[in-house]
Amino acid sequence: MAECGRKALSLLEAARSRYESLQISDDVFGESGDDSSDNPFYSTSGDSDSDNYIAEVGEEEQPQPQQQQQQQQNHLQKRGDKESGGHRGGLGGGGSGNSGAGPPGALTRSQAEEEGWTGTLQDVTVPPFKDTYGPAQKMPATATALDFFQLFVPDNCIQNMVTQTNMYAKKFQERFGSDEGWRPVTAKEMKAFLGFVTSTSVQRCESVLSIWSSGFFSNRSIALKMSQARFEKILKYFHIVAFRPSQGSNQGLYKIQPFLDLLQQSFSCTFRPSQTQVLHEPLIDEDPVFITTCTERELRKRKKRKFSLWVRQCTSTGFICQISVHLKEGTDGLAALKNKPQLHSLVAKQLCQNISGKNTIIFTGPSITSLGLFTEFSKQDIYCCGLLSTRKSDCTGLPQSMLVCSSTPAQRGQSRVMMKGSMSLISWYNKGHFRFLTNGYSPTKQGIIIKRKSGEIPCPLAVEAFAAHLSYICKYDDKYSKYFIFHKPNKTWQQVFWLSISIAINNAYILYKMSDAYTVKRYSRVQFGERLVKELLDLDDCSPTQ
Repeated sequence: MAECGRKALSLLEAARSRYESLQISDDVFGESGDDSSDNPFYSTSGDSDSDNYIAEVGEEEQPQPQQQQQQQQNHLQKRGDKESGGHRGGLGGGGSGNSGAGPPGALTRSQAEEEGWTGTLQDVTVPPFKDTYGPAQKMPATATALDFFQLFVPDNCIQNMVTQTNMYAKKFQERFGSDEGWRPVTAKEMKAFLGFVTSTSVQRCESVLSIWSSGFFSNRSIALKMSQARFEKILKYFHIVAFRPSQGSNQGLYKIQPFLDLLQQSFSCTFRPSQTQVLHEPLIDEDPVFITTCTERELRKRKKRKFSLWVRQCTSTGFICQISVHLKEGTDGLAALKNKPQLHSLVAKQLCQNISGKNTIIFTGPSITSLGLFTEFSKQDIYCCGLLSTRKSDCTGLPQSMLVCSSTPAQRGQSRVMMKGSMSLISWYNKGHFRFLTNGYSPTKQGIIIKRKSGEIPCPLAVEAFAAHLSYICKYDDKYSKYFIFHKPNKTWQQVFWLSISIAINNAYILYKMSDAYTVKRYSRVQFGERLVKELLDLDDCSPTQ
């Protein structure tokens, strides 16, 4: 018995050692326990459900009572299951069983042989990463929360907001009549304005106007910095781009695009991500606490988002390296595409245009995973590992025999692999069939998934790596959803703006955690947000609430 325990412990340590770069990840928000250096996928804590990350979705294929099915659907919906193929919903798609004909574009056995697919496996080696990893510049130990935030939103950006807001107010009043209560906004007031709205991410209140109320979310300590009437005037006229440009006037996001371009440039200049990265839609839905407490009528009144946000994210730290926003209805090129795999393929190309030639490994969900895209990426020295779904993925060029379930019952941990060149198509069984397409991991190397109840489940190394990295991103998103700005404007460009600010603040905190400033004052994510708000408001007491 003791020997079995020692063996399991050695296997666990070996699995963890393969993902040492993830050790910063659990503690990135400064709120984890003593076990925070461990990878969440291999967590041994009693309350962790991350080791059920793959298995729980695979169980959907098994016959079960209607009540149990409904509970499982609710669980998946709560964890951000998206029909568009995000990494959470993607795992559900990976477990789809299909015992009939293969998906459109799949190859018959003879066609697959002609195209070069074979069951003979060969070792695949990914070249070393051609870039350094970590912050691009060293911040001093005296750097403040505002210093880190202004790496992404500098003073010249705030000054542009001042200029554009005043221009818009002037034009608005020329057209609709003067506003006697208005006076031009200053840079100091604009910083305070940003601070007030940002405070909703710390106080968890949906209306920023609650600051001046006498209710539960009132905050007299910051309300004295600006009157509610003045805040509402700035909110009324706030703009990033006051007027539609003469060129590119059909672009639906023209009011926010210059800010997104600046933010993207600053993300690239301040941080160099690790070799492993993921393309996905982050969790930006409504706060789960609000959803479970509001009435059905309130839910119906809330408008659905009119845009989609995709990101390229470092799996070692959670730093979001690049964002891509497109309108679900609009005149931009992406909105005109109705085929989701084609749309998401273009999004993936946009997100990866700056990482060619570095031997990066990217993880993708089912709507992005396709042989054509992965082959194109491999020519740019971008290696891939993606979950495959017969319902959501473009299966063109893949062997049909690997995409349908065999009539012979599979054993848990059993896998089949076919190769074409360096590309491997893996079918792995764990209470459901999961399929992966990869050229980033050798099919000859084995990994292991350790579960408290089931023990050791063998799997190809690609499956182990996908589960380890994607489980961290899920955990990051669960934390991230607690800290996005709760202010809910009606205009789409403003929704995108405040969401982008939320991402910038989270990225700023990650840089803070990796700097010498963190060794001086070890602020949690909440304390960092409180400090940032007070510095934006230029309050004398900048110490966070304990």
